[in-house]
Amino acid sequence: MKGIRRLAAWETFLAIATIALIAFGALTTPGFLTEFNISQLAAGVSEKALITLPMVLLIICREIDLSVASMLALCSVIFGVLVQSDVPLWLAVLIALLAGGLLGAFNGVFVVKLGLPSLVVTLGTMALFRGAGYVLLGSGSINVFPDSFLNFGIDNVPGTPVPWTLVPFIAIAPLFAIVLQYMPIGKRIYALGASPEAAKYSGIMTQRIRFWLFTITGVVCAGAGIVYAARLANARANNAVGMELDVITIAFLGGVSVFGGKGKLTGVLWALVLVASVRNLLGLNQISGDTQGTVIGLLLIVSLLVSNATGFLAGSFRTIFGERKA
Repeated sequence: MKGIRRLAAWETFLAIATIALIAFGALTTPGFLTEFNISQLAAGVSEKALITLPMVLLIICREIDLSVASMLALCSVIFGVLVQSDVPLWLAVLIALLAGGLLGAFNGVFVVKLGLPSLVVTLGTMALFRGAGYVLLGSGSINVFPDSFLNFGIDNVPGTPVPWTLVPFIAIAPLFAIVLQYMPIGKRIYALGASPEAAKYSGIMTQRIRFWLFTITGVVCAGAGIVYAARLANARANNAVGMELDVITIAFLGGVSVFGGKGKLTGVLWALVLVASVRNLLGLNQISGDTQGTVIGLLLIVSLLVSNATGFLAGSFRTIFGERKA
C-alpha cells in the first residue's frame, strides 16, 4: 500500500515527466545534453530558483508575492548605481540586500499590520517598485562592473557544468528545506496555512511569521537581482519582466497547494527542472519568448487544476473511508 501511494505521489509523476522530457530533448534536439547547454540552462534558472524558495513558504501560509520580479529589478538598479558611484563591491551587495529586506517589509506591513490581501498589495507594489527603478535609472542600464563580479556571472565551478550563479541557490536551498520540514517554525508555517484561526488560537505568532516571510522574500529577491546583474552584465529597471509567472508556476506545479498548508520543496525542485527544460527546449527550437510564456501559462493552469482535483479526491476518499469506519 505504501509503495502504491509513493508511485501515485505528485512528486513521482513530476520526476517521471521531467526525465521523459529530458530524454525527448536528447533524442530530438541536437546540443540539448551538451555541457555548454546544461550550463546555460542552469544559469538561466538561477534567479527563479532563488525566488521560488521563499515564494513556496509564502504560498504554504496562504500568502503570495507578485512583486518579486520588480524587487529583483529595483535591487539590481540600486546595486548598479552604487557600483557606478565607486562604492566597494561588498558594501554595494550589503546595501542591496538591506534594500530588498526593506521592500519585503514594506509589503509585510500592508498585508500583516493593515490586514490587506497580499494579492492586491503586491499587485500594487509590483508596479510601484518597477517604477522606482525607472525613477532611479530611467530607461538606460549600467553595464560596467568589476571583473571579479562579471567572472562570477559567466564562469562555472571548476571541473563542472555548474555555473557560479547557481551556487547561492545550492547553498541556501537545504536551509529552507530543513526549516520547512524539520524545525518547529516549519510546522507553524504549515499550521498557519492549514487553518489561520486555529493557528492563532493555539498560540502561534501568525503575524510575526507572515511579516518575516515577506521580509525574507525581499532579501532573497535582492540576492537574485545581484545574480541577474552578474549573469547579464547589466542593471536596469526592466530586468526580469514576467519572471513572477515562472516562479508561481514552479511553486504550484511542484505540488504547493493554492489553498495553503501543503507542499514540499522536493516536488518544487522537480518542477524547477521541468520548467527550465521546457524553456530551454523551446529556445533551442527557435520558438519565441511569447510562445514560451503561453506554454508556462498553460502549465500554471494545469497545476492549479491538478491541485484542485487532488484536494477534491482526497476529501472524497476521507469521506468514503470515514463513513465505512463508522
